[in-house]
Amino acid sequence: MKAKKKKPGGKSQQRCAMETLLIHGKAFTTKWDYSHHVVPPISASATFRLDNVKRGAQGFVEFAHSDEASTKAPIYIYDRLGEPNKGLLEESLAFAERGETAVTFATGMAAISAALGILTKSGDEIVAHDALYGCTFSLMRNWYPRYNIAVRFIPMTNLRLLRKTITPRTRVLYFESPVNPNLDLIDIAAVAEIVKKENARRRSHQRIFIVIDNTFATPFCQRPLEIGADFVVHSLTKNIGGFGTDMGGAVIGPEWSRDRLLLYRKDFGGVLAAKSAWPILVYGLPTLAMRVKHQEHSAHEIAAFLSLDERIDTVRYPGLESHPHYDLARHQMIDYEGNFAPGSLIYFIVKGRTPNERRTRGERLINWIAKNAYTITLAVSLGNIRTLIEHPSSMTHSAIPTGEQERAGIDPGGIRLSIGMECVDDIISDLKKGLMAIEKS
Repeated sequence: MKAKKKKPGGKSQQRCAMETLLIHGKAFTTKWDYSHHVVPPISASATFRLDNVKRGAQGFVEFAHSDEASTKAPIYIYDRLGEPNKGLLEESLAFAERGETAVTFATGMAAISAALGILTKSGDEIVAHDALYGCTFSLMRNWYPRYNIAVRFIPMTNLRLLRKTITPRTRVLYFESPVNPNLDLIDIAAVAEIVKKENARRRSHQRIFIVIDNTFATPFCQRPLEIGADFVVHSLTKNIGGFGTDMGGAVIGPEWSRDRLLLYRKDFGGVLAAKSAWPILVYGLPTLAMRVKHQEHSAHEIAAFLSLDERIDTVRYPGLESHPHYDLARHQMIDYEGNFAPGSLIYFIVKGRTPNERRTRGERLINWIAKNAYTITLAVSLGNIRTLIEHPSSMTHSAIPTGEQERAGIDPGGIRLSIGMECVDDIISDLKKGLMAIEKS
């Protein structure tokens, strides 16, 4: 482990736990001199004063040209190019994911678009898992064909099929793990080994990159870059933000990608606002470990409760031995200390003789909760301090045709539950009442 740089005043990180480091950040940063602030001040200027023309010119020379940077601190010019809050947050995100660099964006979808935008061009091909967040699916199905970028959707849990699907045009393998919404897991190390062997036969400009959406797991539960992925994308709106107040996204990857990502952000305009970067930096990331630990404990109890209820057909939670990829979860989803960290999302299906009956009974349960439950809120998104419930088939994944949903393992009656910070007994009590209510109706 490299020696830690000292903070102003002689303090050092020593060998602190990641929970501590997420609160205090790097020992020293050139992004902003806040050595006299306990909390970094919020940046509230869209443009920055330049002392002279030479300084302004130098700022443009250095922007997105890492090899040209000669100053100790960035020369800030305009918010779309960069400002202090985003710079601080990006350092912390790269640190949390164990990546070389991070670039933030206005939303998770802007981050996904940027990662794929710098890695593909017309004539290239993306191979993606067949179950994806609905907006990601829509981006790949409805927009990329217009740019002559082909997308092939396959079950990437089938490694043999993955090997057969890769073609000379393939440039990106894209997936989520755990998968939204059914919580399948994809073996990141095994996929990385396939890509490593394939890239050994290719020239550098033809290599394949692995891009993983790590939003469900968060860097606290899983760090794909350590397992063999090239890029990680996040919706900062979810667990990393944590409080449901601000949208944001991020791409974390190798240092060489930073300049390209900054140029993409500048030209396409998906810039994270300073006023959104600040709460994620000050409240979200520093409390991530505390929140996820609490949510995981509750999620395990709730998943166990649901799995024993006779009105429930299926419960998917990586922390239960009944999960089809439980052994992989034990190996792949671990926190910074090496402990099993299965996350805070649950996917379950109410019993029904047919898909339509499961859907009807599932909607009945959700509707009862929306009207009557105190601890569970009907709302999309996830990773909030509040427990959220939604119906993926008709909501977050409605862009995927029904037939394709079912082939990808998204049941018409499937329910996604994102566990919050409430008392677990209160959440279970509301679920019990809701399940009783659907029997009476």
